[in-house]
Amino acid sequence: MARKDGPSLYDICDPVLLKTRGGDAHLSKFYRTALGNPALRALLRGAGLPELRDEPRLASLREALIRARDDAEPDWQAIGVPVAALVDTIELSHPRPPKAQTTGPAPALDKIESVIRACGAHLLRSYRRNGFIPTYAAFNLIGDPDMGGRELSMALTGLNARGYKNSSLLFNLARVFIARSHARPLINPSWTGIAEPLWEPMQIRHRSAYYDAFFTEALLSFMESGLASPDDTAASRRAIADMIDFCLTTSAEDVRSLDGSTVRVVTALAPLPHPRFSRFFAQIKQDLGFGVYVPDCDTTACAFSAATQAGSTDPILDQPLLDFYAGYQVRSGANEPRVTVPLNDHVDYEGGVATWIDSLSGDRPFGNDLDPTLNLDILEVSFRNLTRWKVLETPSRLETVHRIIGFQKRLVESGAFANPRSHIYYLPELYCAYFGRCYAAFIALPAAARAAIDPEGTFDIIRTRVLAYVQNELIAAEMNVFDAALALIALGHLGAEAGTFTPALTCIVTQIGEGGRHGPFRGYEWNKMKTPTRILVGGPEVTSAFVLMGLSLARRTMMAGR
Repeated sequence: MARKDGPSLYDICDPVLLKTRGGDAHLSKFYRTALGNPALRALLRGAGLPELRDEPRLASLREALIRARDDAEPDWQAIGVPVAALVDTIELSHPRPPKAQTTGPAPALDKIESVIRACGAHLLRSYRRNGFIPTYAAFNLIGDPDMGGRELSMALTGLNARGYKNSSLLFNLARVFIARSHARPLINPSWTGIAEPLWEPMQIRHRSAYYDAFFTEALLSFMESGLASPDDTAASRRAIADMIDFCLTTSAEDVRSLDGSTVRVVTALAPLPHPRFSRFFAQIKQDLGFGVYVPDCDTTACAFSAATQAGSTDPILDQPLLDFYAGYQVRSGANEPRVTVPLNDHVDYEGGVATWIDSLSGDRPFGNDLDPTLNLDILEVSFRNLTRWKVLETPSRLETVHRIIGFQKRLVESGAFANPRSHIYYLPELYCAYFGRCYAAFIALPAAARAAIDPEGTFDIIRTRVLAYVQNELIAAEMNVFDAALALIALGHLGAEAGTFTPALTCIVTQIGEGGRHGPFRGYEWNKMKTPTRILVGGPEVTSAFVLMGLSLARRTMMAGR
């Protein structure tokens, strides 16, 4: 209801994109579908930018949109300039929760066990109802705090597919009007803790091998806890067998390795109908330009790890992934053309493995980036398959491991691991939990193997830094349930004292029921994409899985203390 103070998003775009003939049809379709829909129009039609009353500036912005629409080979660097300048006028920041109040004693063991059973039952109930355990994606149109004008330019020039460039351009233009409008608190309300709740009204249900891998680990944790009934144990085994098959068979595809050989890897989204989108969202996904997904190093590592933990004997696991990953490993001074979207270029990439794998047809719609947490997953699966892949006996494979460990050491010693901007797809808190998972696989190896893998004691250095961050920063502040689950996973795997668990345990036990009819807990941000806008992935089942794993680790430590 505020007074309009300059041209709105629709004043700028409607003349150029609402009704067009010729040029790139996708740009106009994306505008009409994603930004020109009636609900968003109602919120933003009165949101204007006073600086766009300047006619030359308005004209340059419209001209950029016309060039993006009409040019056969757009100059994306030039097209992005007027939008990037507007993006740099908005102010966004990462959550900074206040210090928490002093807590009382830890919840009783029977209450912790009750929550574990509730989470396990939720996962199995969801599997029975859906035929899989779903995860949800939600668009946060205000965008990510780490995406400024500079990063937009990186995306426009580094992404491979024109559809992703189109969506990145228009989403970033729209987020300026959202962030500077009076509708901002409605579109992007505040929350408690660090992980963002999935409270957007539009959530896209889907299935991915990456998610199935972690649901497998959660159900394995449920069975190992001894709290699953015989019926629940049998149901868990059936679900795990199905999810491993989905990972290693349904979601597998062949790609070309650096040496020209064929390697079988795992894609983030299998072809339709396997992701289980509703018919409505399957069409929307296509209209928005997200029609092509390629395999990625993270999904492959996590799927292989889950299958290994589940005791799979599928021949796909015999492939020494480290040989393949070496082709995607960055060497100092040679980041291009491997890393084309370096949103976290303050990090020293040397030794890190990039994210996206080129398909046999050469598709790489996301360009490529490099995420630290992904590299922990590569280490973890390598430790679990150390003997099978003959890592210690093969100098090139051991060198690949050493270089990833060196990458992690520099990241942690510099303190960059605690900076959200260092992470492409995850939170620093999730990095800590995943390091705990990686550390557990490392510490389970024989002493001689650990000495060969980590002769400099890097894992002890990282363990000390991560524990300090979790204990002094994460659990010392106000948390939500997902924050607390991540803290417990890190603390439990890294051997923290049981007394440090109390704030996280209390947060979880006191919040059970917050999910209402959807489950014990609500959905929170598990992972995200920063381009084309901030897209969060999580859901009530995801929260149950992480809470189950965190509480199971805490319970084991508490019982050992007894």
